[in-house]
Amino acid sequence: MLVEMGLVEQRYQAVLEVLNDGAKVTEVARRYGVSRSAVHEWLVKYAGHGLVGLVDHSSKPSSCPHQMDPVVEAQIVELRREHPGWGPRTIGYRLEREGFVPVPGRTSIYRCLVRHGLITPEARRRKRADYKRWERSRAMELWQMDVVGGVRLIDGSEAKVITGVDDHSRFCVSAFVVARATARPTCDALGLALRTHGVPDQILTDNGKVFTGRFGKGTGEVLFDRICRENGIRHLLTAPRSPTTTGKVERFHKTLRREFLNGKTFASLEDAQAQLDGWVRIYNFERPHQSLGMAAPWDRFRLAQADRVEPTEPPPAPEAAEASGTTRRVGSGGLISFAGVHYRAGVWLAGENVTVVCDGGLVHLQHRGVLIATHARRHPIDKEQVGLRRGQRPMKRPSATAPSVTRKVDSSGNVSFAGT
Repeated sequence: MLVEMGLVEQRYQAVLEVLNDGAKVTEVARRYGVSRSAVHEWLVKYAGHGLVGLVDHSSKPSSCPHQMDPVVEAQIVELRREHPGWGPRTIGYRLEREGFVPVPGRTSIYRCLVRHGLITPEARRRKRADYKRWERSRAMELWQMDVVGGVRLIDGSEAKVITGVDDHSRFCVSAFVVARATARPTCDALGLALRTHGVPDQILTDNGKVFTGRFGKGTGEVLFDRICRENGIRHLLTAPRSPTTTGKVERFHKTLRREFLNGKTFASLEDAQAQLDGWVRIYNFERPHQSLGMAAPWDRFRLAQADRVEPTEPPPAPEAAEASGTTRRVGSGGLISFAGVHYRAGVWLAGENVTVVCDGGLVHLQHRGVLIATHARRHPIDKEQVGLRRGQRPMKRPSATAPSVTRKVDSSGNVSFAGT
């Protein structure tokens, strides 16, 4: 009668045939349907561990010498959650600064972040070999300046940031939040940067209208160019459609979006500026920069502070006197009603609120603090106070003192008058 034998029992019988009966390994292997090496392996395991050695065991190693230490892994996860914009290189540098030995490689840190769902795996893009990389030899030799959006406010609007970085050190010299990136706020940001950090030799910008009149209809210099000229700064412009020329400030924008702006909504411009100032301090003085050999931008930028040049103050804004004013909504035909008389504000302002300021025999209309029209008074003087009492509040009188006409302001803050 045939009896079914277990796997371990069959191996044990094969071993006994070789050891006790003196059978040849080749014959035993042929009879049991295995290779000669398998029979030899059974003999070795039986000699070393007895019958237990003939039982199948897991091939998983009992230890993994190169497995990441749980303490190191926890620190990597903590650093990433504290600084969502930090990549594997920056985290590895911080681990080295904190005294971890050995420091995991960049690929190990990357895989750790993937395991914990803190980074989305992406196919690596090959670097373009035709980019020409350049860098000035010292700080304050060249600044790169630009404008970036993405500052979302709680009221649904989007503010801009006037940015500037030093070419040699990557030090952020300007991060100025503005409601609209027109000429005056842009130049205010430039003036603040000059007063804070000194005057650079050159400034590089693109060809935006707030920076240059190169492609504008007018022939005169814009305010940004004027400030540069009065402070002895050479204003350099990029070639059209060449964003890589200002690559360092563009790279700063990428870091700004990834580490600060993404997913944030601010209560006001002041709130956005306060939080941005805090982030810039970390960026300038603490955050290591790969292109600087993992040094902070301040480590390079401070070398130029001993030779800083103080700026020439930009021209101040026109002084304004106090006058009485009130608000009116512009109708679909571009008119407002004040003291029983209609005054033209412009069809393009239909549905918007404008401020009416009475100044002697003139009626000034303002929109968001900008003078849009000035008319000679046509309403009866005795009805003026009645009209002003409808929402009366102290307003600043526009600086214009001569007859004015209405002109629409374009997106860059310029108007066209008399062909210029």
